[in-house]
Amino acid sequence: MKIEASMSESKKTFIEVGHYQVCKHKQHAEGDVFLSQKNPTDGRVITALSDGLGSGIKAGVLATLTATMATRFIAADIPMRRAAEIIMNTLPVCKDRGISYATFTLVDIEPNNTVRIMEYDNPPYVLIRQETIVEPIKDIKKLERKNKATAPKREVELQYSRYLARPGDRLVFFSDGVTQSGMGSPNHPFGWGYENVQTFILEKILENPDISARNLAKAVVKEALMYDGYKSKDDITCGVIYGRNPRDLLVLTGPPLRKESDGDYARLFDSFDGKRIICGGTTANIISRELNRQIKVQLKDFDVKIPPYSEMDGAEMVTEGIITMGAVAELLENGAKTEGLKTNAATKMVDLFLDSDRIKFVVGTKINEAHQDPNMPVELEIRRNVVKKIASLLQDVYLKEVSIQYF
Repeated sequence: MKIEASMSESKKTFIEVGHYQVCKHKQHAEGDVFLSQKNPTDGRVITALSDGLGSGIKAGVLATLTATMATRFIAADIPMRRAAEIIMNTLPVCKDRGISYATFTLVDIEPNNTVRIMEYDNPPYVLIRQETIVEPIKDIKKLERKNKATAPKREVELQYSRYLARPGDRLVFFSDGVTQSGMGSPNHPFGWGYENVQTFILEKILENPDISARNLAKAVVKEALMYDGYKSKDDITCGVIYGRNPRDLLVLTGPPLRKESDGDYARLFDSFDGKRIICGGTTANIISRELNRQIKVQLKDFDVKIPPYSEMDGAEMVTEGIITMGAVAELLENGAKTEGLKTNAATKMVDLFLDSDRIKFVVGTKINEAHQDPNMPVELEIRRNVVKKIASLLQDVYLKEVSIQYF
């Protein structure tokens, strides 16, 4: 593979976007906002991290406004500097400090592999290439507000950088809740510090060269939270963009339309190159019978709300169908925050989804009459609708490449 090959188009490279955040201690709303979107047609990725001044709902509203404007302007092909000017002239300014009510880091990864980044008052991003920290060349762009009544007391400086991404690159960016964590403590009186964060990120990658974007972001936030004595003094957010070999996942659910297709169904499952999940008791019995593999029920993570999962050679997990997938859809709708929840089939499936890049659903089209019974709970949607809902969330919210095949 040529080093200049587009990461989004290469068969061997996938752009993974992951982030992790915690809000300030005793606050129930994040003041940091992380937004990302991927164009399913050309693979263009646009990401924004905005830190609202202060914390809580007001900070969150201003950060949301900033991140939303940024991603929409770039998606509309408005030049990055012009987009920044509009944002800066739109945001209110703190009269006491003379600074904007929100900072931002804006990342645009184009289909031709060009990465453009605009930063305003967030800590500098960290670029890791071939397990080495790369110091990017940045162009300082000074911005003068048109509205003199709201002009800041100090001149606004935007940092712009551009480079050609290579497979294996990791781009890590974060709010000042990371670099300032631990401030005032004996070990870090001035905070954890940018250089220490750089060192930590590199050490994590050296320990685990295949660490996912999500897990690296989580590690950074957890370390910062530890320096704050597990009572965060500010909102703490970290985002990671990682270009790497894609991780494939197959989800097989529902029996085929015709019984004579059971053998082909099982062979499709067995030949898949990647991780595999079986959803549904009937589906599992078909695969077990056709491939002569035993199903072993696991009760160590028993949950009265979700049917237990099972094990089978060749599958990461075997689950019940509609109830479990309905719970998965609900978790994905609510941010996929499985940490702190009781481990069950649904939380394990969500973690598998988040740790995968290209997800293929193969849906058997035989109708299970049990799920059409009007006496069953309303939440038990028919299989195909649940799969479509999950697929839509994975693609639109979590930037996964998703396909659905009906069998």
